[in-house]
Amino acid sequence: MTNDGVVADEAIRAAWDSYRVLEKRNTPEERRQAQQRVQAAMDACGREEVSRGTVFLVGVLTGFLMVEQSGGKDRIDPLSDLIPAVIRRLPAFEMADPAQVPMVTGVLMAAAMGMDTVAWRDQFGQVPPEEALVHSFVLWLLADLFDSMAERYGAIDELMRKTLDAGAAEPS
Repeated sequence: MTNDGVVADEAIRAAWDSYRVLEKRNTPEERRQAQQRVQAAMDACGREEVSRGTVFLVGVLTGFLMVEQSGGKDRIDPLSDLIPAVIRRLPAFEMADPAQVPMVTGVLMAAAMGMDTVAWRDQFGQVPPEEALVHSFVLWLLADLFDSMAERYGAIDELMRKTLDAGAAEPS
């Protein structure tokens, strides 16, 4: 783990797989395989690094949503529309600890302001498991919003897979 906003590729992939585990429209087999990949990444690079990967992806998806809306008539304002909409939906997840909402809101705010979400979050120390879980829920909510705006289930999963595959294909 580094404290300069750099996150291991494997941790980012595992963070995306955590979305795939939560996505009920995936088949049970897809969800099981995603869970196995998350566990393998946690074993390889640690729970903390996978948590940082999730924080990173919250920033990426927030950026995607802001770019997707740029130029549109019904542009979503991240501070008055996007963040409140996500935070309001968190109670739908029974395991979402309300005590973690201030930190996940801070990560969303940092993303909306164009900041490095990982570097922003790292300044507060390690991500506890209860907070990491809420970041996963936020990631799912952002992905669901992206799919809704694209009017196509799976649009964000397809985009993220292409992005992650392209990143893996780049020479180091």
